[in-house]
Amino acid sequence: MVKGTTSLDRRNDIISAAVEVFAELGYYRATTAQVAERAAISQPYVYRFFTKESLLVAALDLSWQRILHTFQLVRDTKAPEFLEEGFTRAYEKIMESHRYEILLQMQAMTILETPVRETMTKGMNDVQQLVFNAFLQAGIEEPQERTTIFLARGMLCNVSMALDMPNLMIKR
Repeated sequence: MVKGTTSLDRRNDIISAAVEVFAELGYYRATTAQVAERAAISQPYVYRFFTKESLLVAALDLSWQRILHTFQLVRDTKAPEFLEEGFTRAYEKIMESHRYEILLQMQAMTILETPVRETMTKGMNDVQQLVFNAFLQAGIEEPQERTTIFLARGMLCNVSMALDMPNLMIKR
């Protein structure tokens, strides 16, 4: 371990490596040995913090927290008439800067293990609730329908990115 590096730093390094490895190879094909190699640590050190499943859950939680934090900033700083556009631009930036996190979320939607499913459900519910409440508080008409459309567009953006098909993106 690098002098001055804390256990929390190493834990975060492991999660970051897992995001990349799981997104590149898929959860079922990836191994904790590959995650350890990417994080430049030993495999037993990974197990000091995580099982493979708990590592996936931590990686997914990180990705959801990033989206929520970013959307909270938009909600708190954008005028009501720019709220939806602000969420859209913020999400596009996340897709550019944290592509592997979004790809990992997409893969995780097909994983049936309960902890993974619960993390995905909670993340989507939290984002849906934040967007809905922001639209409601901003006085946007039909906030539930607008929220659903916004989330559906986000999913289409994910597919567009994953398949490298920019023609699927909705231009405004």
